[in-house]
Amino acid sequence: MQLTTQPTGTPVTATYWMSHAWLGTHVEPGVLLEVSGGRVAGVRTGVDTPPPGATALHGLTVPGLANTHSHAFHRALRSTVQVGSGTFWTWRETMYRTASRLTPDTYYDLARATYAEMALAGITAVGEFHYLHHAPGGTPYDNPNAMGEALIAAAAEAGIRITLLDTAYLAAGFGEKPNRHQTRFSDGTADAWAERASLLEGDDDLVVIGAAIHSVRAVPAEQLATVARWARERSVPLHVHLSEQTAENDACLAAHGRTPTRLLADHGVLGRATTGIHNTHLTPEDIELLGASRTGTCMCPTTERDLADGIGPADALQRAGSPLSLGSDSHAVIDLFEEARAMELNERLRTHVRGHWTASALLRAASADGHAALGRPDGGTLEPGAPADLTTVALDSVRTAGPVPRLGAEAAVFAATAADVRHTVVAGRHIVRDGRHTRIEDVPGALASAVAALHR
Repeated sequence: MQLTTQPTGTPVTATYWMSHAWLGTHVEPGVLLEVSGGRVAGVRTGVDTPPPGATALHGLTVPGLANTHSHAFHRALRSTVQVGSGTFWTWRETMYRTASRLTPDTYYDLARATYAEMALAGITAVGEFHYLHHAPGGTPYDNPNAMGEALIAAAAEAGIRITLLDTAYLAAGFGEKPNRHQTRFSDGTADAWAERASLLEGDDDLVVIGAAIHSVRAVPAEQLATVARWARERSVPLHVHLSEQTAENDACLAAHGRTPTRLLADHGVLGRATTGIHNTHLTPEDIELLGASRTGTCMCPTTERDLADGIGPADALQRAGSPLSLGSDSHAVIDLFEEARAMELNERLRTHVRGHWTASALLRAASADGHAALGRPDGGTLEPGAPADLTTVALDSVRTAGPVPRLGAEAAVFAATAADVRHTVVAGRHIVRDGRHTRIEDVPGALASAVAALHR
């Protein structure tokens, strides 16, 4: 395993001509984007043809997509967990068995292939909710962050940015010690977690080191503030699984006499730098607490429906003041266009009303608001000074052909899939060109090999 945090090499200078570009509110034809030092240096509209030396991107170009919530090793579960029936809790046992087989080397291989799949889907930044820290049995590796560094190296090789959300996972439940699977996850105490996490290094551009609380059931209440303080002192993102299951809510009420959201609020966890993952089963007071504190919400619709979690109150949360972002979570599929439209379509099913979010609002959730949740508030726009991260979607595939180009945002969100991504550019460099990864020649083969290695 080669460890590197430089997926795109030295800063690049380049010029991209986009036949059509989504500029945050509308689709503009003939846009020229200049890159210097890996960032957008200039944007010109009304450029009908590619000038000499410019790279042409035909289709609809949008800012690079941000996958706010990922568990890379869950990619090995795809299809395997679709056999038979069960619940979130029975699914979790299969997940534990897969986690038990991973080493730093096999984790690197699987994550590298998974992140390459994300690049092929137009994702330029990922938030990796990382809790698989130690060797089987809970013994730390000689390098206590071997697993986290494997993820950072994997993102580098796949060519995408990563926010490594190093996760405190200390208990099996309220008052319960970690079970035999969870000993790999636990540092024992929040102070020990903080000591280990402090050894991780980012570069404030391609790699951000953030923090996560796995859930209120996995971090004792008296230790929540330690994790929140660690993130606050470093001004980094803090994420937390929140009210994904009604069983968690019931157990929290029994243990503490309050909901998980209220418990987090009482221990200083909520705030603008915090993102709740799922936020599915909330009371009206919970929604008000999240909105008033400007705590974000990451919806993961394909996972939430795959695990039969339920439909979270995304519309009510946003109206209360909680910014929305999107994640592929367990990677039942990796497709942020599907996540975006699923959020809207779920709300339609629940309310019997159409049109809760415009296509532009859903694209912002998949780009700018996701990048902000990952500690990159300048990302997700095609404006001077922003990171030069681009995603181009074909407007002439069997799914997207027909609508006039000015409806390109609607075509992307409500008809396109990850298979329609033609180009992905990160920090000004072409990572996916004409639907092929430029650094990993055979991504399907890499995925198949990495998954097969866990079942030998």
